[in-house]
Amino acid sequence: MYDDAGIDWDDAFANRPYITRGDGYPDAWASAAQLFRDTAHDARLNIPYGPYPREVFDLFLPVNTPPKGLVVFVHGGYWMAFDRTWWSHLAQGPLAHGWAVAMVQYSLAPDAGLEQMTDQIGRAISAAAQHVSGPLVFAGHSAGGHLVTRMICADSPLPTDIGARVRHVVSISGLHDLRPLRLTSMNATLGITEQTAHSESAALLRPLAGVAVTAWVGGHERPEFLRQSALLREAWAQSGTPVRLVVAEGAHHFNVIDGLETADSMLTRALLQLPDE
Repeated sequence: MYDDAGIDWDDAFANRPYITRGDGYPDAWASAAQLFRDTAHDARLNIPYGPYPREVFDLFLPVNTPPKGLVVFVHGGYWMAFDRTWWSHLAQGPLAHGWAVAMVQYSLAPDAGLEQMTDQIGRAISAAAQHVSGPLVFAGHSAGGHLVTRMICADSPLPTDIGARVRHVVSISGLHDLRPLRLTSMNATLGITEQTAHSESAALLRPLAGVAVTAWVGGHERPEFLRQSALLREAWAQSGTPVRLVVAEGAHHFNVIDGLETADSMLTRALLQLPDE
């Protein structure tokens, strides 16, 4: 769908056609996630955080050691696809460092609007945080990057005591300015109104003080995703938030999350704020 300036916004947000063998990634994710769940030593699956069918999360705990804290991962899929079970293998990096990992999910469009999803993620995090003490770290990919940054906006749905535990948020190829999405064919399903585009765009909102933020994006991503990450860094840095932009050289939208599978990747170390080796 083109705007008055001639920009094709459907193409701007299209990832799969621009990634070599892009159609094969979803099956690979599902297989890796299932293998990890089948072999995980301490996995607590299908924990409810609300009454709706998709209001559940999985919790993975480090073996034979109290968790150092809790990492919460929120999946992408343009708020219309996937669930927590596609990403279980991404818990491996933080687990290796002694962190517990919660994989959460939320209702999808058109059954839910973005405001409801934001509320759900807030409740999911609050529920998961009851199982693990210590600091909280959030990571989200694509649409999940939108949802984790919404958790640290001034109107966050997180209770004050939970919000006080948040130390770091990493938005991986996140969407922080929803206004262009109104010009895509996806919006027939998403239903993003002008009001929603402003109230749910993290880059247009004021962040909570004291939480470090990293906007992580692949160097080979579509230009719009590079813009979205740069916009968040610029907007929030002006408010004094400790926010940085990391462009992962050579990574595209589908493999930019791969680092979470391994303990010593740049992404895992950045997420947990570990010193460079």
